[in-house]
Amino acid sequence: MITTHETVFSTSGAHFAFTDRWGGVSAAPYDRLNLGGAVGDDPAAVRANRELAAKTLGLDPARVVWMNQVHGREVAVVEQPWTDGDVPAVDAVVTVRRELALAVLTADCVPVLLADPVAGVVAAAHAGRPGLVAGVVPAAVEAMTGLGAEPSRIVARTGPAVCGRCYEVPAAMRDEVAATVPAARAETSWGTPAVDVVAGVHAQLDALGVADRQRSDVCTRESDDHYSYRRDRTTGRLAGYVWLDR
Repeated sequence: MITTHETVFSTSGAHFAFTDRWGGVSAAPYDRLNLGGAVGDDPAAVRANRELAAKTLGLDPARVVWMNQVHGREVAVVEQPWTDGDVPAVDAVVTVRRELALAVLTADCVPVLLADPVAGVVAAAHAGRPGLVAGVVPAAVEAMTGLGAEPSRIVARTGPAVCGRCYEVPAAMRDEVAATVPAARAETSWGTPAVDVVAGVHAQLDALGVADRQRSDVCTRESDDHYSYRRDRTTGRLAGYVWLDR
């Protein structure tokens, strides 16, 4: 079973969940609840972990939509899960199908979950530094509004991610990011240039009129309960899930 470290939010029929690394079957260095299928883990273990996670959340594992994430801004509107080998390269998915759960994989990047329960539209987005700059979150909101959502009604939740105090980058890279998203400019706890992707995502959502926002206080690099690519390099992936009541 998934441990109590997992976080689940519910509001007006919309549900948001973020996993930690515990409660699955993967061996080290992916131990234990690795949900990423492209990180070198045993595919059978990943399938078992995905089934465990879905069932713990009360979801049908066959009705969870996963992405082939590439750090871009492409968005797909989906009505059903893709077949194996047919998953497009996108970093956000949107649906109006209440029986579908949308999933996003991360290990330092920001998992962004969005829902307009009134319009019956949900979205999941993968926002790393490149995706932040490319505008994957605004693209996801735009796709939602095209399906009847209103930014003022959208509920946004962001999950565990590397914090600005730990995401060290070269000064030129920080300047490049800040030129597009000023709120992402940061400094590490040891005084070097950094990027705060979480702050940047929330600034973008605020500018779009999304006021109902909450963020996790977990920094993946600092937390042993979460996977962190920057800390461990070879590691597993966490998942964020969003869905609406049937």
